[in-house]
Amino acid sequence: MKKIFTLILFISVLFSCKNENKTSETTMENIAETQYKSFGKSIIPDDAIMAQSMSEHYKTMSLGDSINSKMIAKVDEVCQAKGCWMKVDLGNNEQVMVKFKDYGFFMPKNIAGEEVIINGVAYVEEVSVEEQRHYAEDAGLTEEEIAAIIEPKKTLSFLADGVLLKEK
Repeated sequence: MKKIFTLILFISVLFSCKNENKTSETTMENIAETQYKSFGKSIIPDDAIMAQSMSEHYKTMSLGDSINSKMIAKVDEVCQAKGCWMKVDLGNNEQVMVKFKDYGFFMPKNIAGEEVIINGVAYVEEVSVEEQRHYAEDAGLTEEEIAAIIEPKKTLSFLADGVLLKEK
């Protein structure tokens, strides 16, 4: 009886280890199989932080502060004129205004809801009324909504030199 119990225990351990390795391989394969379309400077997805973590960094920043970063986020909005800016979701009802270095590249206008990895410089700035109205016009807001913009606004911003768009 002791030998049968030992045999069953040995087989159980053997199969549980085998299944655990399969799970790990599948996870690594899924990560390796993720495809991205690249815009701007060529970047890799490694070392990117989630948008919620980036939100914590922004909380410690003041006007004029900046940090180099790589962030994974969901696109909320894209410039509908030509794709020259986008807003990404940080969570907690916060967004980051993403511009592209030297207007060197643009994003597709139909990527709201898609996941991106952006690389560049995160910073906090004060956006003038004129610039806010320009972005509002690009976003397709009404003239009444645009006219309601009357004060400069502190904005969480990001100057991206490269973007990876996760392909479906």
